[in-house]
Amino acid sequence: MPINTPILAQAPEWLDLAGIAVFAASGALAAARAQQTLVTFAFFAVITGTGGGTLRDLLIGAPVFWMQDNRALAVCLIMATAVWLTPVRWWRPRALDWFDAVGLAAYAVYGASKALAFGVPPLQAAMMGVVTGCCGGIIRDVLAGEPSILLRPEIYVTAAALAAGLFVGLMLLGVGLPIAAGVGAVAGFALRAAAIARGLGLPSYRG
Repeated sequence: MPINTPILAQAPEWLDLAGIAVFAASGALAAARAQQTLVTFAFFAVITGTGGGTLRDLLIGAPVFWMQDNRALAVCLIMATAVWLTPVRWWRPRALDWFDAVGLAAYAVYGASKALAFGVPPLQAAMMGVVTGCCGGIIRDVLAGEPSILLRPEIYVTAAALAAGLFVGLMLLGVGLPIAAGVGAVAGFALRAAAIARGLGLPSYRG
């Protein structure tokens, strides 16, 4: 598929870097919970910060982003070091969840934006947003030996789908990219925040 250059030129890169940074912080916090070494902090930060975007790029046929841009790995390593150097009392008990919520919303929108830029149809582009937003956290949980968010009824993937789907829908309606990105990211974060604060979840199968 040919790249849609105008969309790619406007793609909100700040959302990409924001998503990488907060996901990297959540990965480092997972290592902190397990009282790991600085090397593990860095590894968790990198794999969490880049995991979803790597899978997205492989699926849409794009160059893997962190192989092309030094900023991605630099942001991950900076966040890992920052968490390592700060006292644990600075981090609230649910800090990992809140960092993850910000990363989920920002990365879902950016992932959908990049997929559209590479000529991916709207529905599949929204799905690429979900993949981008969710897979880093899933990989983090598996490596940390924690129950995956996918196995809990708490709203998570739905928030990513809302962010990516709303962004794509607004783009199809002709809304400008910055507004569509902002609305999608805020909506996705708001839903995830409500799930964290109030324990909202989807109904489980009761067959």
